[in-house]
Amino acid sequence: MPKIVDHEARRRLIADALLRIASRDGLDAVSLREVAAEAGVSMGMVQHYFATKDQMLMFALTQLNARIGERVAGAMDAPSPRAFLRAAILELLPLDDERRSESRIGLAYLARSVVADELADLLRQALPYVIGFYAEQIRAAQELGQVHADLDPRIEAVILYTMAQGLVNPALIGHLSPEDVAATVDYHLDRLFLTSG
Repeated sequence: MPKIVDHEARRRLIADALLRIASRDGLDAVSLREVAAEAGVSMGMVQHYFATKDQMLMFALTQLNARIGERVAGAMDAPSPRAFLRAAILELLPLDDERRSESRIGLAYLARSVVADELADLLRQALPYVIGFYAEQIRAAQELGQVHADLDPRIEAVILYTMAQGLVNPALIGHLSPEDVAATVDYHLDRLFLTSG
């Protein structure tokens, strides 16, 4: 009986190898040969699933985004919009080894997107989703009387997102500790929300 091949698992294996290289050495170190070696597979297998480096990069980024999205979804049982929003923001910040790695990868992709239109398009598509998600939590909190009704949820969401993104670099280089980062997020949420729950 022929062996059943899980093609999606192989693509994920290759993408995970690419992400490890990107985190450790940056996107310039990513090549079909390096990814094959990191994944422990042949170059032929990598080329079977990805004809170009750019195809690999795009697939790996969607895998990374899905992994982060699953962690955020895992916080959905938070007791309030504020708690859910806090958990979602903290998932995007370099507070432990896994999220530091993801932040390094994210910065590498961001730098490449300046000269790679297809990658820039993918990153642009993700931002409205994040902003919309934050705005939805703020709207829910307004309905519960936990955020001032006269605040614009979308503008507050943009402020939250940009504030959080501004913490990434200082945290990655050790200027801010994970405790500093979490305290800064809490400080801003305390200013936005009328209740701390």
